[in-house]
Amino acid sequence: MTRQKIPHADSARLLKVLQDLVAFKTVAPPGSFYHEIVDYLVPIFKEMGFRTEKLVMPQEVFESRCEDKRLRGDRANLIANLDVGAKETLVIYTHLDVVPPGDGWSTDPFQLAEKDGKVYGRGVSDSKGEVAALIAALQALLKQGDLKYNLKVMLTTDEEVGGYSGLCYLTDLDKVKGDCMLCMDGFSDDLVIGSNGMITWEIVVRGVSTHSASSFLGVNAVERTLPIMSALMELKGAVQSRRSTLAANSSLESMGITSLMPVLNMTIINGGIKENMIPDKCILRGDRRVIPEETMEEAMAEMERAIRPLDVDLELRFFPAYPPMSVNPDHSWVIEVRAAVERGMGFIPRLSGTQGSLDQAYATEKTKIPTCVYGVGRQLESNIHGRDENVRIADLEGFARFLIELLRAT
Repeated sequence: MTRQKIPHADSARLLKVLQDLVAFKTVAPPGSFYHEIVDYLVPIFKEMGFRTEKLVMPQEVFESRCEDKRLRGDRANLIANLDVGAKETLVIYTHLDVVPPGDGWSTDPFQLAEKDGKVYGRGVSDSKGEVAALIAALQALLKQGDLKYNLKVMLTTDEEVGGYSGLCYLTDLDKVKGDCMLCMDGFSDDLVIGSNGMITWEIVVRGVSTHSASSFLGVNAVERTLPIMSALMELKGAVQSRRSTLAANSSLESMGITSLMPVLNMTIINGGIKENMIPDKCILRGDRRVIPEETMEEAMAEMERAIRPLDVDLELRFFPAYPPMSVNPDHSWVIEVRAAVERGMGFIPRLSGTQGSLDQAYATEKTKIPTCVYGVGRQLESNIHGRDENVRIADLEGFARFLIELLRAT
């Protein structure tokens, strides 16, 4: 029996779609052009036979669940379903929003530029390049009609601001249904099977304002943060001495960090309004990264125990975002994806976790669907979230080959 020829994605078509996607300034915050990019994608998926659904979060849900006041406008998400009569359904997910471009680019961040075998533009790696490669791979595969899985493609919003209104919202709507899941919001270096959780925290310290010449008549809120900071620094040492059994990604391994580690950060302090006024309030903010062996609840309780004994008038608030995630490295889905990467990209990817946090973890925790995270871009090369974000054209083509190898029926 002669084996069917493996389809090849159209590289020119891939780059044209990526050019179009980059031109949509879907910057979060505030979260712009969400309607426009979904409306661009809908006919592309319909032409391939997908049944599409554009979901706009109701305003009352947005106002109750999205605390980031920088966000404005509708939160539009796209779900595209294709039933080919397969036994299993694969959910494929990534996000359409990008971080602000910042200054110092050598090219226009919203016009795809090609140079020395790479393309440049905001989102080419995180994660519009993955969307373009997926479309190119599907167009090549569907010409032969040999998909291995029914597909549910989910392209969402607000991932870059840790928002609820994308994958988390769709998860709570019970829209995330399938037998396995591929999150394309990753790198091409490693196959990610775990991530840290994230908690943002805020401490408001109260004092009593008075003239600085008679400061002894007041209570200096800025100075009263010092024992809190000291207690948190002591806790930081204890927290960051722990290690996960999950390997760190390859870029951290090259720096001598071999395992995921929890982190406690103090990142913002704000107090006082004038030099000769004793401040009556000081706000301290930061985050806590939670390894899979920890729980979000225990991480918050640990901070409570560290600062509650202090004789300070304070208010402590937590804003839990995404939980930690860990997938069994011996799971059949992990093995299948890893083999597809080898065939498509030409190397066996390292299994690792990411120090960062993923909205995918929320969906994985709620649905229990086995998940792998794999995308385009190089961790130490593509400059994701920085100026001149880039991706190798060869990696875009390789990622499309990986998808073809993963999705095609043998």
